Amino acid sequence: MSFDFIMDKDKKVHFIGIGGISMSGLAEILIERNFKVSGSDMNSSSITDKLASNGAQINIGQSKDNITKDIDLVIYTAAISDENPELLRAKELNIPIMTRAEFLGCIMKGHKYNVAVAGTHGKTTTTSMISHICLDANLDPTILVGGQLDIINGNVRPGNSDYFITEACEYKGSFLKFFPYVGVILNIDADHLDYYKDINEIQDAFINFTKLIPKDGYLVCFAEDERMDKVISEAKCNVLTYGINTGNINAKNITFNESGCAYFDAYNGTEMLLSVQLSVPGEHNLLNALASICTGLTLNISKNKIVEGLQNFKGTHRRFELKGIKNGITVIDDYAHHPTEIRATLSAAKNYPHKRIFCVFQPHTYSRTISLFNEFVEAFDDADEVILADIYAAREQDTGIVSSSMLGDKIRERGLKCSNFHDFNEAVSYLNKNLEDGDIFLTVGAGDVYKIGEMYLSEK
Repeated sequence: MSFDFIMDKDKKVHFIGIGGISMSGLAEILIERNFKVSGSDMNSSSITDKLASNGAQINIGQSKDNITKDIDLVIYTAAISDENPELLRAKELNIPIMTRAEFLGCIMKGHKYNVAVAGTHGKTTTTSMISHICLDANLDPTILVGGQLDIINGNVRPGNSDYFITEACEYKGSFLKFFPYVGVILNIDADHLDYYKDINEIQDAFINFTKLIPKDGYLVCFAEDERMDKVISEAKCNVLTYGINTGNINAKNITFNESGCAYFDAYNGTEMLLSVQLSVPGEHNLLNALASICTGLTLNISKNKIVEGLQNFKGTHRRFELKGIKNGITVIDDYAHHPTEIRATLSAAKNYPHKRIFCVFQPHTYSRTISLFNEFVEAFDDADEVILADIYAAREQDTGIVSSSMLGDKIRERGLKCSNFHDFNEAVSYLNKNLEDGDIFLTVGAGDVYKIGEMYLSEK
């Protein structure tokens, strides 16, 4: 399908799964540009309500009747089954179909300075940091981020310039449909093993991602990731690396304030470039900030605007988000759903004022839980107590091979205090009885575990 077709505003575009964070963002961009937009999702939400109020035709439930002959293009996500009734109906009517990634790639073609942030961990936060920098620099970027960002009042911002900032997810090779001018790779870790054979195949996908960057573009990447050397060696574009001790851009004179937020100086070799005070905690966010600094430099953004943008960034929703304080107990929510992310979140919590750390974790998908089972068992050592909810199935079916109870058994074998609950109300009741003044209570996971924190805070 041609780019000209995508840019024809007289066309009607239908989204299967329009309530998803990335699909809704694309829909909002088209609505802002006066396209006719329709879509369906299995459940209504604040996202679908917002789209409807902005003019989209929303169907709750997915049915072949939602696909009408006046639709010119159907967009669907990687999570949609080949047997989805709307997808089958679109094919029957010979309506053109595209994946979300393909469509996003087409939109990116209309911009010169596309920043695509890839990596197993940290994409949403880093994309948000870069967005803050570009907004402070008045670049008027189009932004598509996988979380709710207060500065843009949501997860999308349609701009009117050549700058486009987006996350680039490796699941099912989605990011290989993109057109990055700056490609950022934060890290390469084992994930999505329901699609990739092993870590080597994942690394190959990131290598292929770098090949999409034009010769005059830039690869920004973390020099201290052991798998990055091979990626860099295959790059045909400019390369700018970062790290604590190695890479082109380094962080020195690092200190953390009482909230665990880093202050550091960024150096290029022996040249001190700028000093940054972050407003989000954790060493992992220091690395995200270094990636953002490198990206700002490649876009020729002034150093003072980079500093301002990073200091003004207060975090995205569901990324170490302070939800509230009740009876002296701090409730924090985080999207971490991979062992590496859980360790980073708990490390950040350790640097936050606290008496004890309670971690309520909801595993996300059966395939991820079984493929990384041993890593999950070892991920909670910085918590004083772990509370496990049932596995959030998302797109998968329960085969009985793995469960939260199995994970809990192994965590308990390590000597950690760990409880399993099958009901959110039971978990809240347990927390009410056991939390004390000065404790931190974390809800962790990519599903709906955040509701436990909200339930706890809402009770009088």
